[in-house]
Amino acid sequence: MADTTKDIWNDNDGEEEEKKPRRKLRGCLIFFLTLVAVLGVVVFAAYRDGTGFDVLRRYLNYGSVEKAGGESVYDYDASASNRFAALGDRLVVLSDTRLRVLNASGGEVWSTAVNMSAPALHSGGGKAVAYDVGGTVLYVVDQNGEVLSLTASEEEPFISATLNGDGWLAVTAKLKGYKGCVRVYNSDMEEVFLFRSSRRFVTDAWVAGKGSALAAVTLGQESGTFVSNVVLYHLTEEEPYGNYDVTDGLAAAIGWVDGKLAVVSDTSLTFADTKGTVEATYTYSGAHLREYDLNGDGFASVLLNRYQTGSVGRLVTVAADGTELGSLDVSEEIQDISACGKYLAVLYLDRMVIYNPALETYASLKGTEAVRGVLMRSDGSALLLSSESAKLFLP
Repeated sequence: MADTTKDIWNDNDGEEEEKKPRRKLRGCLIFFLTLVAVLGVVVFAAYRDGTGFDVLRRYLNYGSVEKAGGESVYDYDASASNRFAALGDRLVVLSDTRLRVLNASGGEVWSTAVNMSAPALHSGGGKAVAYDVGGTVLYVVDQNGEVLSLTASEEEPFISATLNGDGWLAVTAKLKGYKGCVRVYNSDMEEVFLFRSSRRFVTDAWVAGKGSALAAVTLGQESGTFVSNVVLYHLTEEEPYGNYDVTDGLAAAIGWVDGKLAVVSDTSLTFADTKGTVEATYTYSGAHLREYDLNGDGFASVLLNRYQTGSVGRLVTVAADGTELGSLDVSEEIQDISACGKYLAVLYLDRMVIYNPALETYASLKGTEAVRGVLMRSDGSALLLSSESAKLFLP
């Protein structure tokens, strides 16, 4: 006789076994469709303005593409002397009394007490150099803390220090018996070159690439007026192989823009190759330089005032061939500008706006009255710097 009884336990197990693959299939399908949608947005944005992959980076790093402000990411002591630099998701904070490296959770990775009357901070190549302008102490830190410390004598204080995109360091200082000197350190922080200037004062310096050349900014007099000149050295030779003048202006800083040496002066931007050939000049046409930033990817940024005082003027982005990429008339107070990657962050009194190199609005945030500074990051995010804390803004 056939068995006509029904085994309810085995039958339910069979139904559950059938449902499990369906649920897995549905979950995979939803994930796949979500991934396709996200990638579609990324590809469209990347094709449109080259920033789409940054959207994906922010999505993967933070899990959301839209977040403004939020809880404090970093906390630090309030000080009018605070200087800031971003090393990935870590923040370097320098004041006149302490140098600190903070991690993404706000915890302290490393710190040391300092005594600086004019603290300065410069970053590049995954490192930051902190020094006292006219002082005797200098530190280089990476995401984990100190990698180099230098102490100068009071007779030979530090004047400036720069780090290039490959992590090479140029330290400008006074030197007994000379008008100044520049010491070059490779990415491992080993001293590899010393340039001594006997004819002109040295004010700043920059290492091109992985030590392919040293560009030193010197200051001298010709026909009774001060002039700036850039002297070029191979790191294997004591004598310079080239030089060029910064026309009609005194150099304030030197950097690197799209494969060219870029010098900011009080009257113009000068772009030259490492052979010493000036390839382009952008003049301010009588306007007064107020702020500048050379850290954009393929562009320099300058804030120009029409008058020596006031806030009427222009914000301009300039390519290495001397052409304007973007120009924006300004008639309100700008507290800070910061360029990184394909972005320029501008902090107004009541809002922060992130522009692309053409000075078209990429993102904005209102209600920033308590913010005192801004620090742009290469993925399109920005840190809003208040007196005691920094908050992350995600476009």
